[in-house]
Amino acid sequence: MSQASQALLRSMIEEYSAVCRWILTCNYPNKIIPALHSRLQGFHIEHLDADQFISRAATVLVTEGIDINEQNWHILDEYVTACYPDLRKCLNMLQQNCQGGELKRPQAGGSSTADYMVQAVAMFKIGQIHEARQLIVKSARPEEYEDIYRLFYRNLDWWSDRADGQHQAIVIIANRLRDHGLIADPELNLSATLVELSQIS
Repeated sequence: MSQASQALLRSMIEEYSAVCRWILTCNYPNKIIPALHSRLQGFHIEHLDADQFISRAATVLVTEGIDINEQNWHILDEYVTACYPDLRKCLNMLQQNCQGGELKRPQAGGSSTADYMVQAVAMFKIGQIHEARQLIVKSARPEEYEDIYRLFYRNLDWWSDRADGQHQAIVIIANRLRDHGLIADPELNLSATLVELSQIS
């Protein structure tokens, strides 16, 4: 919701507070305006850690009769990497891409708007940064960019296996994410981020 919409909601909460209770959920509490924060009681629900996340996804697949062989385990890891920490999104994508007891990689131009991220993760893991960059800037919607920066941060080993290289990657990602809301062309900023990350030695 925009800040203007949240301000309207605040008015509705005040008007009907005697006869109505409100339950709101959000992924980013920092985007809620202070006027709403002061009228609500907050409950923070921690997301699963990465091991619990992949274990839960694997359990669902086994329950649904999908064989978790070595190849499927690698494919599952790509889905988990692309979706973490959003388990619901991961399970939806897994459901869409299971056929005949097998977990499949998403096809190019797949029906889900998030399929491209699983394809990009597979490319990043084998060092195809240029190809992954092309896929992301062609497919990503502007509202997904912040999640893409978080994905880059959660997977620092894509950019370097050395501590100083990973520190350099953190600085690049943080600076580009800071610029994201200020720059005229966020797609160009995202492309420049990947170019800089690919140049870490």
